[in-house]
Amino acid sequence: MAQKNNFQKPRKGKWIILGFTILLGFAALWLIYNFAQQIRKSEQEKVRLWASAISQKSQLMTSTETFFNEVGLDERRKVKLYIDVLESFNKKDLGSDAEFYLAYVSYIIDSSKTPFMIIDHDSLITSCGNIGATAEDDGRLIGTKVTPELMLRFSSNPPFHYSIWGIPLTLLYKESQIFSDMRAALDNLNESFLSEVTNNSVFVPVIIMDSQSHGVISYGNIDPSVFETPKKLAKKLQSMSSENEPILLQLANHRMAYVYYENTPLLRLLRYLPLIYLFLGMILVLVSYNLFRTARSSEENRVWVGMAKETAHQLGTPISSLTGWADYLEGKTLEEPYISEVRKDIDRLDTIARRFSKIGSVPELKDEDLCEVVRHTISYMEKRSPRKVQFVTSLPDHAIMVPINRYLFEWVIENICKNAIDAMEGKGTFSTLLSVEGGYVHLDLCDTGKGIPASQQKLIFESGFSTKQRGWGLGLSLARRIIKEYHKGKIFLKYSVPGQGTVFRITLRKK
Repeated sequence: MAQKNNFQKPRKGKWIILGFTILLGFAALWLIYNFAQQIRKSEQEKVRLWASAISQKSQLMTSTETFFNEVGLDERRKVKLYIDVLESFNKKDLGSDAEFYLAYVSYIIDSSKTPFMIIDHDSLITSCGNIGATAEDDGRLIGTKVTPELMLRFSSNPPFHYSIWGIPLTLLYKESQIFSDMRAALDNLNESFLSEVTNNSVFVPVIIMDSQSHGVISYGNIDPSVFETPKKLAKKLQSMSSENEPILLQLANHRMAYVYYENTPLLRLLRYLPLIYLFLGMILVLVSYNLFRTARSSEENRVWVGMAKETAHQLGTPISSLTGWADYLEGKTLEEPYISEVRKDIDRLDTIARRFSKIGSVPELKDEDLCEVVRHTISYMEKRSPRKVQFVTSLPDHAIMVPINRYLFEWVIENICKNAIDAMEGKGTFSTLLSVEGGYVHLDLCDTGKGIPASQQKLIFESGFSTKQRGWGLGLSLARRIIKEYHKGKIFLKYSVPGQGTVFRITLRKK
């Protein structure tokens, strides 16, 4: 029964360690993802609270604006009441109550500190109040002609035109000092509100547009290049509105505005943070795996070189001894064929020693006739194989020169041939086909053995893999090393079907 030898145990351990490392990596990524999600929810809550605060403060601004408008209307009603009392003097049946009403309304005007002046058709001031710093200052204005500067100060509100006893008069008034101070406070509050929205503490990118979304009122945490062209601005506004619905604000003087905002840079980064860590984790796993594989390959190389050098060294002594004995036996009564076979085996041992000695060093490549090398190797293997194994060669009649190291290349063919004989269980056909395609030479080594299962085909060139019960799994691994590293060629499994046979192909560059 075929089985894998103990060299597979380190391989299984490697995959277990790699799997455990990947599992730990995904566990770390999961923790990072959860942590990022918590921060993201916290940032979203900050933005939501910020947007809610803007809406509530906007409502407060609207209520304040309404209050100021009501105060302005109240002042105008007081002035209108004052005019109504003055016009009541035109009635003949008013009686003594007129003076009372006039004093009462004048008290209202004075108490509200509403600046006013009454001028006639010649622009002479007939009456005034709350214009100067004191009542004496107001008294000095009566009877004087109104100046353009003073007229400009009272131009903010529509005047009242009326007549008393047929004399046309005009009353002009302006907001009281208290109302003006409140209006200034409202304007400051409005400006500070806009500044607070755009330069917010949570670093939310903000653009405040007018009610038509055409003019920019203010912006903050936004790249100024966005406002270079209307097209860029429109694209940015569309992007922001796709993330969050714009907030409608009512500003002072009944102005409406829209607040466009998007997620903070931190929040946008947290969205992609798990993917970034996943990417970095994959790179880390790949780098670790490559380092592990490189270290393992380096260790394998040291083992190969050490084993090969030691084998060559150990073979050197018996080969020298056998050579001496062969020279001694030549003068004895032994028949020549026996001495010839002994010398062949000694040459064979010498060849094996040379092969092992070249492992780990840069072999010398010479231009060799590949047909002759293959023919010589197959001939040697045929004499030492079971009689029921047939050898078929299909080689060109002319020489095909290829730069190879003869000792190592013959070793590759022998290893594949031995595996094929084992797979055929001593009975079958081993075929060798040599072909030329362009600047490359293809050598196909075919057998009619039991084939290799599909599940094992990717592992056959790995060190330590073997389907033999007592195999070491070094032959094909050594063959690949010789062809790929020393000859810069390729060796691969071209075809294998269980029960039909196997074909290996060696490809080398032609001279």
